[in-house]
Formats: sequence, C-alpha cells, structure tokens
Amino acid sequence: MQLYGGVELGGTNVDCIIASDPQHVLAQVRIQTTDPDDTLGAVVQFFKKNMISAAGVLSSIGIACFGPLDLDPESPFFGRITDTPKPGWTNISVLDVIRNGVGLPAIIDTDVNGAAIGEAAWGAARGLDNFIYLTIGTGIGGGGLVNGGPLHGLVHPEMGHMRLPHDLEIDPFAGICPYHGDCWEGLASGPAIAARWGMPGPDLPADHPAWELEAHYIALALHNLICTLSPSRIILGGGVPHQAQIFPLVRQKVCQSLAGYVRSEAILDDIDAYIVPPGLGDMAGRLGAVAMAMGAV
Repeated sequence: MQLYGGVELGGTNVDCIIASDPQHVLAQVRIQTTDPDDTLGAVVQFFKKNMISAAGVLSSIGIACFGPLDLDPESPFFGRITDTPKPGWTNISVLDVIRNGVGLPAIIDTDVNGAAIGEAAWGAARGLDNFIYLTIGTGIGGGGLVNGGPLHGLVHPEMGHMRLPHDLEIDPFAGICPYHGDCWEGLASGPAIAARWGMPGPDLPADHPAWELEAHYIALALHNLICTLSPSRIILGGGVPHQAQIFPLVRQKVCQSLAGYVRSEAILDDIDAYIVPPGLGDMAGRLGAVAMAMGAV
C-alpha cells in the first residue's frame, strides 16, 4: 500500500500523520511549535522513523503551513514562511527542511488551502470545485478551490485581513491586529474576543453579547466573499465556530445582510447546507495535507 505523510504546521502545535485515507491512519503525533530547529527536526524524525511499515511505504509528504508563505514556484524563496509575528520563524524554508530531511517528494500550501483540499477529497466539499474554507480561531484565514485548484494569486489569499464596517459607537474596541488594527482578524479572532471581553471565548456563556457581535462580523465577511467569489459552499472551521450558537446566528445575519440580492436557492431556501462546519472536523488540515501528498508523487 502507498502511504502518504501530512503535516499541519500551526503556530501552537504541529500535527503529523501517515495515512492512505481517513479510514486508514497508520501513525500520528502532535509536536509543540517552538523554535524551527527543534520543531522541524521532530517532524523529520517522525517521518524517518515511520517510512516503512508492514502496511506499506511512505511515498510523499504534504505540508499545510501557517503563513504568510511564498508559494510562487519561480521564486528563489518558494516554500518559505515570509514575514510572520511568530518569533524565530521568519524566512524559514519549511518545504526544503522537511523535503531534504526526509528525502521524499513534498508539496506545500497554506494551512487553510490544505484544509480545503481535505474537505474536497473527503469532507463537506465533495463534488464541488468552487468553495471557500475559513478558519476562525487564534487567527482568521481563508482558502478554497476555484475550478478544482487551490486559490492562489499574487501571493495567497489573506481573507482574515479584509476590512469590515466598524461602528465605533456600538463597538469601540480598537482591534488587535498588529498590522491593521480592526481588520476582520483584529475584531473577531479568538484573541480579539478575549481582549474585548476580558476572558477567552470558551469561558463566555452562550447568551453573552459577545456571540451576537461575533456573528455580526463573520456575516459581514461572508457577505463580501459571497459577492466577490460566489462560492458554491462556505465551510467554517476553527475554534470559534465550535460555539453551538454561532452557525444559526451567522446564517440569519448573512441572509439579512444580503437582503435577497443573491438569487440562489442555496442561500434563499437552504442556507443550513450552504454555510456548514467541516466534514472532517479538526482533522481537515492534516488530512488535507495527506490529500496534497497524493498529488506530489
């Protein structure tokens, strides 16, 4: 059996997996994200230790990595993290370190594009070639597929840093993004919720006004994305949408914001199936990296 490696490299943890599909996971490990040498060294050792097993041979590795990343194949810095607030990780060539360290073909994309690829292969986007995957947690990021391929361009999408209408009389919070202040991530990420209300989101009750405001900002962002990219479906991942009240509030507010302008049955009649959680849950990123690796052989 051909086996594939997946790496979901996040700012807090790295999840590594060896699998052939979601039903056949042969090995996995979680590594704390510390300095690049220790973290990526542990990733390399995990794959070298598990390259050959009774189940098969490891063929290639997919890497779904936090960014910003240089994803231009013609760039001399392809596969590197560029300017990141994560201490010590700026200009780290994640692709080269893992590919050369393990000695196998490897492919890299953003963490959100990786999750989107996983959802297209095995999750909530099966059969779709045009959709958006968003993660709302420690940060806010977005990716997706257009015509069946991951969404790239000048660099890669930074959906979490779009500007949203911000009524300072209703919400005087200045935002926490070190670059833009009150962009979407600055207003609605997990750390923004904690900074605004003085406690992390999981500690806030379900009827706290934080969730009405959070749904408001998510809905404004989805309005922009629906009108700009016209996705066939929107998948909301990350820790914030784990709150049970978020999806009904967001769906309601998206409909109110669009005001019937986008004449699609998916929105007008079946929005519960249009704005959805990941089918792969918290495994979307690492399984997406496995799906990426399948195309790297």
